[in-house]
Amino acid sequence: MRAQKRLRHRMDGLLALLLFALFAACVLAVLLTGARAYRRLTLRDQASYNTRTCVQYVATRVRQADTAAGVEVAPFGETQALVLGEKSGFITRVYWYDGWLMELYSAPDAALSPENGTKLLPADGMEFTLEDGLLTAKITSGGRDSLLSLSLRSGKGAA
Repeated sequence: MRAQKRLRHRMDGLLALLLFALFAACVLAVLLTGARAYRRLTLRDQASYNTRTCVQYVATRVRQADTAAGVEVAPFGETQALVLGEKSGFITRVYWYDGWLMELYSAPDAALSPENGTKLLPADGMEFTLEDGLLTAKITSGGRDSLLSLSLRSGKGAA
């Protein structure tokens, strides 16, 4: 009789331990699934933020420099730059280089190269076209393309 009670207590204890282990495994699975989902959402949101911020940055810089002959697209090193004229006689170049949206503020005749600029935001690529006062910027970030089209109000961009 005593042996049966001991066996029964051991089985009850073993059953409780197995139920606890099953509960712990379920909790761990839910936590891991939630962590993966959170990581995916965070990466997606960061890529979206970078894309939106790049587009808004370019739009704001163009609007600030939108004067007669104040905006043009020109080659800069092996890349293409958006060249924005300043009232002070200096220029600001906005361009993509080595995985970054870059900016370089300098004199127009300064012998500088793309690596001399300031890194602003990560980006996968950038292309500019300027035709008949319409500036189009294609910005790639996080594997997604964003297209920005601005009609220059000065009417004489890219002189």
